[in-house]
Amino acid sequence: MGICLGLLLRSRWISFPGFVAKYGGDALWALVVFYACGFLAVRWSTGRVALVSLGIAWGIEALQLYHAPWIDAIRSTRPGHWVLGSTFNPPDLFAYAIGVAGGVWIEWVHRNALLDGNGKDPAP
Repeated sequence: MGICLGLLLRSRWISFPGFVAKYGGDALWALVVFYACGFLAVRWSTGRVALVSLGIAWGIEALQLYHAPWIDAIRSTRPGHWVLGSTFNPPDLFAYAIGVAGGVWIEWVHRNALLDGNGKDPAP
């Protein structure tokens, strides 16, 4: 869902302000990374998932400073561009942090909705 929303933000079908289209897509991308990490490491704490996913997002952004023929060939494909990007942009780091923070918040809201008033799991 997050990937579809991110693509929609940058599509020509619906017109969003440039700031929302650019950084909203980056935040959603980081949210997808957060949920992918959480799915793959279900026993990790939310904080650990957040740190690892933020590290992945920031690492891929930093990787955009590296240019070699082999990685630029990957980036020249549509999926490669979606995952690896192409140009380092420092404000993207903040957008990724917002996306991961959104994932932490959604998980916190969901967890609290499942707990009873005493902070305990109501399941037997």
